Amino acid sequence: MSVFNISGSPHVHSTMSTKKIMWGVVIAMLPALLVSIYFFGINALLLTLVSVASCLFFEWVIQKYLLKGDLSTVTDGSAVITGMLLAFNVPSSLPLWMIILGSLIAIGVGKMTFGGLGKNPFNPALVGRVFLFLSFPTDMAMSAWPKPSPLFCSNVVDAVTGPTSLSMIKHGGENLPNVLDMLVGNVGGSLGEISAIAILIGGVYMLCRKIITWHIPVSFLGSAFVFALILHCVNPEAYVAPVYHLLAGGMMLGAVFMATDMVTSPITHKGQIIFGCGCGILTIVFRCFGPMPEGVSFAILIMNGVTPLINKFVKTDKFGYKK
Repeated sequence: MSVFNISGSPHVHSTMSTKKIMWGVVIAMLPALLVSIYFFGINALLLTLVSVASCLFFEWVIQKYLLKGDLSTVTDGSAVITGMLLAFNVPSSLPLWMIILGSLIAIGVGKMTFGGLGKNPFNPALVGRVFLFLSFPTDMAMSAWPKPSPLFCSNVVDAVTGPTSLSMIKHGGENLPNVLDMLVGNVGGSLGEISAIAILIGGVYMLCRKIITWHIPVSFLGSAFVFALILHCVNPEAYVAPVYHLLAGGMMLGAVFMATDMVTSPITHKGQIIFGCGCGILTIVFRCFGPMPEGVSFAILIMNGVTPLINKFVKTDKFGYKK
């Protein structure tokens, strides 16, 4: 009897290899990285480099000594993406040993426990981020993160902290930064989430390269906008305008780079729209009615868990099937 070994999905043949896709995502994240370095200085670069190096190291160790698998997966770019996204989700003041620990959880628990790339049900970077948030709430709290201090500004002051846009939204939207600052990145927040423009540039690049499709980002942001608009219309004093929800916190970062992870999101376009809508609505629910100012990470992880059900009930027509 012949034995066929089947690797993890996807199985569709294309000129786009896994390595090309992964390194394409890395290129798309560079604008956000450059903006974070500009506003937060050398700490942003150091955190990112340590996070990436840690993810690569832990994947190599686990692959070589525990799984005894193919070591080429270490260089396919997926661990680099995990390291960058994990760094993008933490403040520039986070101690290096914490980001190393977060990298271990992201790779060891979020990815390699399930067999590696293509088999993990949850986004590894978000697993690491949630672990850090629950384990070190003081360092990961959003009430007093470092304020941006542009590298070329004459009055740069190191280690100045202040409330993030999300914490302001949580307290009724008082003293919110203007929209232009939120677009450019001149606001407090985690490394990779501050500049909507930089994230959108990366998103457009991935769309043009056909690394992602529009279905998840548009449904994610669209559903969040509509739900936030309804709440704002019902009680404008308690709930801020929806544009602030889109630009504040990790909404853009999550919609463009994390929810679109092809391993942990549905395979059909209909399923992706359902997935995106679920992420958007849950994010607003967590932000407006939950105890924490942010909800993107938890929303995406919950929908990652629902993805198998979505794939089961939203199927493509079989080959040759006629309606």
